[in-house]
Amino acid sequence: MSVDSNLLDIICCPVTRQPLATMPKATLAELNGLIQAQKIKARDGALVTDELAEALVTEDGKLAYPVVDDIPVLLEERGISLSLLEGS
Repeated sequence: MSVDSNLLDIICCPVTRQPLATMPKATLAELNGLIQAQKIKARDGALVTDELAEALVTEDGKLAYPVVDDIPVLLEERGISLSLLEGS
């Protein structure tokens, strides 16, 4: 299951106000590898320890938000900087 496309039309990043899209599978796999290596922190400084089944990413590809049980977690402090990803 994934985030409803109608929902994606109305939500945005709480930090940048940019539109959000479902993170591509290859990018998600790369992010999960960095999470396993304990190299990813949320915006609040907490280490991200749980791999993501799905995530939403900002239009510029710099921030991501986890999706838990098909619900986007759009809290500023839960945002994940994607600066360590190769394509960023």
